[in-house]
Amino acid sequence: MASIAATSLPTRSVAARERSEARTALLFALPAIILIVLFILVPIVAVVILGFTDFQLGDTSLRFVAFENYPHLLKDRAFMKSLWNTTVYTAIVAPVSIVLGLGVALLIESEGIGRSFFRTAYFLPVASLIVAMATVWQYLFHPTIGPINAMLAEMGLPGPNWLGSSATALYSLSIIGVWQSVGFNMVLFLAGLTAIPRELYAAAEVDGAKSAWDRFWLVTWPMLGPTTLFVTTISIINAVKVFDTVKALTDGGPNHASEVLLFTIYQEGFVYLRVGYASAMTTVFLAILVVLTFLQYRVQDRQVHYT
Repeated sequence: MASIAATSLPTRSVAARERSEARTALLFALPAIILIVLFILVPIVAVVILGFTDFQLGDTSLRFVAFENYPHLLKDRAFMKSLWNTTVYTAIVAPVSIVLGLGVALLIESEGIGRSFFRTAYFLPVASLIVAMATVWQYLFHPTIGPINAMLAEMGLPGPNWLGSSATALYSLSIIGVWQSVGFNMVLFLAGLTAIPRELYAAAEVDGAKSAWDRFWLVTWPMLGPTTLFVTTISIINAVKVFDTVKALTDGGPNHASEVLLFTIYQEGFVYLRVGYASAMTTVFLAILVVLTFLQYRVQDRQVHYT
C-alpha cells in the first residue's frame, strides 16, 4: 500500500504541474486570441451575415434577402469579368515570379562576392510602396516618352499604349506584379537553400552527378519541395489579392480590362455603397482563399506521408 501511495503522489504532482503550465500558456496566448477574435473572426462573421442582406451604407433600413445576392453574382458581367481578370493575372504572376525567384536565389547562393548587395537589391521592390513606385511605372510604360517604347522603336517595333489599351493593360500590371513578387520569393528560396546539407551535394557528385544541372535535379529540387509548396501557395494568394497597382495605375480600366476581384469589391462597397452585395463578393473571395489554403495543406500532408 505504501508503494502504491508513493507512486501515485508523483503522478498527481506531474498532472498538477501540467495543468498549471497549460493555464499559464493560455494566459500568455489570451491577448493574441482576443485580438484574433475581435479583428479577424468577428469581421468575417459580420461580412458573411451582411452578404445575406441588401444593406446600403448610410441607409437605416436592412432587409434579409437570403441567397439572392449570390445568383446575381453569376449574372453580373462586371463581377465575372473581374474574376476572369484575377485568374489571368494569377496564372501569369504566380508561376513567373516563382521561377524567377528560384533562379535569382540559385544565382545569389552560388555568388561569393556581393551576396548581401544582391539580396538587398532584389528584395527592394517588396519593401517599396507601390503607390510611390506607380509614378516610375507610369513613366516606363508611357506610350510616347516611356523608355520601353523608345527601345521598341529602336528595334523597329511599334510600342503599344501599355496601361491605356484594353489589350495590354492587364499584362502590364502582371509585369509589375512579377517585379513585386520575385524578391519575396527569392528570400524564401534562399532560406530553403541554406537549410540543405552540403554533404548531399558531395554524395551526389560521388554518385556521378558532375554537372550543376544534375546536382540541382538530384539534390536541390527534391529538398526544396516544402519550400516550393509554401512559395507557390503564398504567390497564388498574393496574386489573387492584387489591388493597389490596379487602383494606382489603371483604376480598373480601360473598359474594365484590368478590373480585378478586390477592386470590384471596393467599387461596390465604397463607391456605390452597396455593402450587402459587396459582402457577398467578399464571401466568395474568402472562400477562394480558404480553398487555396486547404489545397496547400492537403498537398503538404501527402508529401509528408510519402516521404
